[in-house]
Amino acid sequence: MEEPLTEKQRQVVAVLEVVRVEEHVSEVWRRCGRSRKSRRAMARGLVVRMVYNDPTLVAFLERLRTERNLCRICGWDHPGQVPSEATFSRAFAEFAKSGLGDRVHRALVEQHARPLLVGHVARDSTEIEARERAAKKPKKTPRRRKRGRPKKGEVVEPQAPSRLPRQLTQTAEEALGELPRVCDWGAKKDRRGKEQWWRGYKLHLDVCDPGLPLNAQTTSASLHDSQVAIPMARETARRVTALYEVMDSAYAAPAIEQVVRELGHVPIIDLHSSRKQQGETFDPATARRYHERTVVERAYSRLKDSFGARFVRVRGHAKVHLHLMLGVITLFADQLLQLAAT
Repeated sequence: MEEPLTEKQRQVVAVLEVVRVEEHVSEVWRRCGRSRKSRRAMARGLVVRMVYNDPTLVAFLERLRTERNLCRICGWDHPGQVPSEATFSRAFAEFAKSGLGDRVHRALVEQHARPLLVGHVARDSTEIEARERAAKKPKKTPRRRKRGRPKKGEVVEPQAPSRLPRQLTQTAEEALGELPRVCDWGAKKDRRGKEQWWRGYKLHLDVCDPGLPLNAQTTSASLHDSQVAIPMARETARRVTALYEVMDSAYAAPAIEQVVRELGHVPIIDLHSSRKQQGETFDPATARRYHERTVVERAYSRLKDSFGARFVRVRGHAKVHLHLMLGVITLFADQLLQLAAT
């Protein structure tokens, strides 16, 4: 006798119907030897794990073997067909290498967000703690010449431009390709001004007014937020039509404002503390629009509390990024369902 679906299992079915992750996974069947476990069923299972927010894969597999309905929702007829932890790990590595999370997320944005006119795009980053060793910092090359005025007849090579000026002439793909993505140490100040350190990565998000994540990038923890703004703004502009881009003071740079305006958007970037001390403030209308930035903070809160971003147990950028992207697409689907229900 079949058991009725619980409320959580109904949520799982609705999320999987929106995400349709299996459509982005191809099955490869062997002509000889032992048959491969279904990659499509395992891809659905990884999304289900995010809905349940299980901290480890072992805990999720135990859930699959005890909840027959959940097992069938993923695509297995009975718990005995559920693959082992090692098989799941191999499939996860394959998905990470192929960029499955990015493909699914791009398809969701194309289908559900591109037809909309987005009022505000809120941009921010959050820390992602990882369980791996931090990469060693590259040694700094010594100066080739002494400081000061060059000698008569000495030819001085011009210094290479820094990252932001380079990004002005680069495409989004070129700029993103130069960003560091290894595990290292990052630091930030909390509301009390106390510096906090973490080892791992940074997740950068662009979120629209309804709370749908439009763009996601995973970089090294030490990378400053401003270094990701220009390529993310250009990539997000390809995906949706927006009016305003809202950011905190970490993104206050003339190059970022220039690119945002070139895209036809209005930048709303918080003022540096030094400018605030001089008495500069937003006008009432701009201040009201700046409060829309809280939508990205709520997205990070939901990702960490409900969709797995607090429990990163994999190592390496590709796997960490896939784990976070599975949470992002699950958040996208769940937020879309909540909007449809209101």
